[in-house]
Amino acid sequence: MEKELQSSRSHERWAHFRFSVIGALLAAPPPRGQLQHQLQQLALKKWRHPMTGEWTLLGLSTIERWYYKAARSKEGPVVVLQRKIRSDQGQHPALSSKLAEALAVQYRQHPNWSYQLHCDNLAVLAEQQPELGLVPSYVSVLRFMKAHGLFKRPRRGPAHSPGALQAELRFENREIRSYESEYVNGLWHLDFHHGSLRVLLPNGQWFYPILLGMLDDHSRLCCHAQWYLAEGAEELCHGLSQGFQKRQLPRCILFDNGSAMIAAETQQGLTRLSILSENTLPFSPYQNGKQEAFWGQIEGRLLPMLEGVPDLTLQQLNEATLAWLEMEYNRKVHSQIGQTPLHRYLNNKDVGRPCPSTHELQVAFTAEVSRSQRRSDGTLSLEGIRFEIPSRYAHLQRVCVRYASWDLASVYLCDPKTGAILCRLYPQDKKKNAEGLRAPKTSAMAAPEPVCSPGMAPLLQKIIGQYAATGLPPAYLPKSQNPS
Repeated sequence: MEKELQSSRSHERWAHFRFSVIGALLAAPPPRGQLQHQLQQLALKKWRHPMTGEWTLLGLSTIERWYYKAARSKEGPVVVLQRKIRSDQGQHPALSSKLAEALAVQYRQHPNWSYQLHCDNLAVLAEQQPELGLVPSYVSVLRFMKAHGLFKRPRRGPAHSPGALQAELRFENREIRSYESEYVNGLWHLDFHHGSLRVLLPNGQWFYPILLGMLDDHSRLCCHAQWYLAEGAEELCHGLSQGFQKRQLPRCILFDNGSAMIAAETQQGLTRLSILSENTLPFSPYQNGKQEAFWGQIEGRLLPMLEGVPDLTLQQLNEATLAWLEMEYNRKVHSQIGQTPLHRYLNNKDVGRPCPSTHELQVAFTAEVSRSQRRSDGTLSLEGIRFEIPSRYAHLQRVCVRYASWDLASVYLCDPKTGAILCRLYPQDKKKNAEGLRAPKTSAMAAPEPVCSPGMAPLLQKIIGQYAATGLPPAYLPKSQNPS
C-alpha cells in the first residue's frame, strides 16, 4: 500500500523516470570524450512518459542537464531529480482571508448544504459585502472546503431540534473511535430494522415486517433475531426473553431511544434482572455501528435469497432467518475478529449470568404503578378495568401493582418497599358477584364475632368524675317531662 502511494506522487514519478534515463551513465561513467556520444544515443531512444504512458523523445540538452545535476549533487540522484513542489502548495490564494472566514461560518451554520449551494450563497454574500473580495470558481471553493475538512454532512434529525443540535455538537467536538467489549456477554447491541421485503398476512394484506436483532459485542454473535409486525415494548420484551433463554443474561445492553426501549416495562425489567441499559445519543447511529453493519448482511445476503418466494409469510421469513443465522452467519469467519462468532463466543471469557425461568422473566418485564383502593368494594382501576383486591389487604389505602400493558390477564400486587409479589389480582366479575355469595373477610384486624358495648366510654366517665369533684351545682335547670 505504501509503494502504491509513493508511485502515485507525480514529483517522485518524475524523479524515478529521470533517474532511469541517466542511471546507466552514473553506474558506468563513459571514458573521456565519449559523454556526448552516449548522450546522443539516449536522445535517439523513445521513452514512456511517466504521467501519460505515451512514447516520447527527449532532447539532448535535457538529458545533459539531468546528468550534470545528478552527478554533482551530494543528496542523491533521485532527490535532486524530483520536480520542485510549488511554493503555494496547500494554500488557496483565490480566496481571501475574509472570504474564507465567511465560508467557514456559513458551513458551521449549514453543514448539510451541498458544495454548490455553499458556493452560490457565498457569491450572493460577496455582492452584499464587497469587502470580502471576489468569489473564485466553484472548483476553487470545492477544493478549499475539502482541504479544510468542510465536508457535506447528512442531516441529523429535524432542523433546530434539541436532539439534533446535541448530536451535531458531539460530532464536532468529540472523536469517533471503534470499541469492543473485553468479555463475552459484557455488552449486547439491540435495535429494530424495517425490512425491504414484504410478507403476505392471513388477512390478505401485504406488510413490511420489522426485525428485532441483538448482537454480542465481543463475539459478534447474533443472540436472537425475529421479525414482527410492530416495534413496541411487547415485541421487545418477547424477543429479549428468547435471547436470554438462548444464551445468558448480559451485563449491559446498548440501544437507541425508541419508545419500546424507554418503556417502563423494558427499563424496570432490565433493572430487576441486574442488566445495565445504555442509550445512544439521538440521531447518532454510528454509536451502534456493529448493529448497523449487521443490517447490511440482512439486506444484502438473506433477503435477496427470498425474493423468488411469491407469497412469503411471516412464519416462513422467521424460519429462514433463524436457519441462516445459526448455520451461516454465526459459523462464518468474521473479517474483524478473524474467526467465527460462535467459536469466539464459546472459547473466550464469559461474564454472563444464568437466565431465570420463563415465569420469572414474564414477571420481571412489568411496570410498577401505585393505585388508590376503592373503600366501598375493595377494587382498583387499571387501564380502564377494575380489579378486585383480596380482603386481607383491605386496610391499605394505596397499593402497588405490577403489570404489562399488553397482558392485563397477569396483574400482581406487590410490596411497595421490597417489590416482592404478594398475590395475583383478577378482573372484577360482576356476573358472579350478582349471585349474592360473599366470602368472609380475612383481615387480621377483623373480629371473629360482634362484641357488645361495655357501656359509657372511659374518657367520659373520667370527665364526669372530675366535674363532680369540683362541687359546682348542675349547669342546667331540669325540666320535668310529663307524658302527654
